[in-house]
Parts: sequence; structure tokens; C-alpha cells
Amino acid sequence: AILCLATDLKDLEKRLGDIIVAYRRDKSPVYARDLKADGAMAVLLKDAIQPNLVQTLENNPAFVHGGPFANIAHGCNSVVATTTALKLADYVVTEAGFGADLGAEKFFDIKCRKAGLHPAAAVIVATVRAMKMNGGVKKEDLGKENIEAVRKGCLNLGRHIENVKQFGVPAVVAINHFTTDTETEIQAMKDFVKAQGAEAILCKHWAQGSAGIEDLARKVVEIAESGASQFSPLYPDEMPLFEKVNTIVKRIYRGDEAIADKSIRDQLHAWEQAGYGNLPVCMAKTQYSFSTDPNLRGAPTGHTVPVREVRLSAGAGFVVIICGEIMTMPGLPKAPSSEKIFLNEQGQIEGLF
Repeated sequence: AILCLATDLKDLEKRLGDIIVAYRRDKSPVYARDLKADGAMAVLLKDAIQPNLVQTLENNPAFVHGGPFANIAHGCNSVVATTTALKLADYVVTEAGFGADLGAEKFFDIKCRKAGLHPAAAVIVATVRAMKMNGGVKKEDLGKENIEAVRKGCLNLGRHIENVKQFGVPAVVAINHFTTDTETEIQAMKDFVKAQGAEAILCKHWAQGSAGIEDLARKVVEIAESGASQFSPLYPDEMPLFEKVNTIVKRIYRGDEAIADKSIRDQLHAWEQAGYGNLPVCMAKTQYSFSTDPNLRGAPTGHTVPVREVRLSAGAGFVVIICGEIMTMPGLPKAPSSEKIFLNEQGQIEGLF
């Protein structure tokens, strides 16, 4: 997160120095710079902060740089990559991971706030399969046509559209096409989105490359050039930390309130007293639901969001709010790729691809 949110090498070194590694007996923090470790860490990361320039299958330039998971961290690529791209291209597309209640909220409230970015448009990516799953269909049955489930599940998509609009950013919906999608299911999604005052465009880039997504690209350009975006973060810097949490719970998750033990509230208050009250909050929550229950699909309302733990990420510049049963260690597959990587007899690396 420190690497991704740093604006340059000098800012990176400052953020590394801001890391709190311990507390003294009088409860005062010990920073990495107190141990004179900030310079050495900056040296280790001096090349890592340079964005990785790659190319797409159709030879378009792209930066792949950072990108912590949005369910446990802030879910965005590096500020350096985004600001560099903005100097090199007329339009820059950047990804914010998982649902808009996580990735987009953190992109707007953390990355854009800290880096001074003003997005011109938002693309909400959705699938017919996701609508059916939110409509109650089991994973093994998602390939079967089910118009009613699509319509029911679209309430989840409607919530995401409303949420993005709350930030003053106009949105278009991209329907990521699967071969099992039927025309009537796709039309049901388009009709729903139109009723929400937005437009849904079918995208077939997986099969057709850029030719399958031209309509979406033209729509994004149209929105971006219209000047309609009036971007503003969801809450002001000076709002107390727990109020920031409650603002997200009520306005983005549509819950009644966040609940936390007195010890957690006292910890937030202590950080405010120590000068960290102006930081944004980074919600660590399941990506499968607007609630903290991964099985509660659709667009639930009236739920409470239990805060289990809070962590100060002083270097990154935000406070992590751990909600429900979420694990903050990213999951690995049953057979990680590393199991197949080895050096052969010639000293060459095998198993990377």
C-alpha cells in the first residue's frame, strides 16, 4: 500500500519512515525512521517504484504496477503508474478491484483523495452470471437461462450504480459476455440499467479483442468529454474516524450502523488524539455481499456491520477497519504455481508459465 500510494521516491521514503514498529512504555510510537531504517528500505524499493510497462495482445501500452486486493486493502494500482499514464495518453483506464462497494469506494475515497485525481467516468463491469447468482441461482446452474433470477439479481447492480453516482461520477455498465448468456437475459439487464438512468453495453472483448468493445469505448469517451463528472469523496478529512466508518456503512452498504466494542472506539479516539484523525478508512470486508455475511446476496438493507479490529497503517496513510470474519491474508490456490517452479540441470528456470 505504501508503494502504491507514494507519489515519488521522496514521498516513498517519508511513508516508510512513518511506519510504526513499536510503542514505548509511555505509549509513544517508535517509527521506522527512529531506527534509521527508512533510507535502507527506500533503497530496496527504488526500482520497485518504477511502473512495469507491458503491452496488450493488440500492442497497446499498459502499466501493471501494484494492486493490493480491495477486500483486505485499498485495491488500486500505483499512483505513480496512473499519473505517468495521464501524461502519456488522452484516456487512461484504471481498475479498482472487486465490487464497487469496495474497489470503487477505496479508489475514490483513498487514492483519488490522496493523489488529487478527478475521474471523468466510471465503468461498472457486470455479468449475466453474477446477476443470476445474486438472484439465488447456484453456481452449477448459472449456465441455464433464468430471466427471473437475472431481474432479481439486478438489484445488486442497481445498488452499485447508485453508489458510484454518489461520488458525482457518471457511470456506464459493461456487460462482460459469456457464451452461455441468452439474448433475453442480456436484454433484461439492459432494460434494468436503462430504468436506473444509465446505459448497459454488451462487451465481447474476450472473444473479439478491441473490436468487441468499441461501443463501450465510444460511450466512455462521450461521457468523459461531456464534463458531467463532479467528483467528490464521500466524506471530509476532518470527520471523526468512526463517523467515516458509519458513513460508508449507511451510504454504500445500506446498513443501519457499524457496531464496535468500547476498546475499538477508544483506539480510534486515541489515534485521533495522536493526529491521525484526518486519515481515510479502508474497510476490510467480504467481497461477496454488501453486508459482512458472504451468503447475503442481492441488495440487503438494515443489517449491522460488526467491526472486529482496527489497524493503523501510518505509512500508507489510512486506518484499516476489519469487519466480520474476513481474513486479511490473501488466499492461495490448493496447488500454488511455486510448486512447479525449479532450476533444471542447465541452471535455467522452468515452470514460470
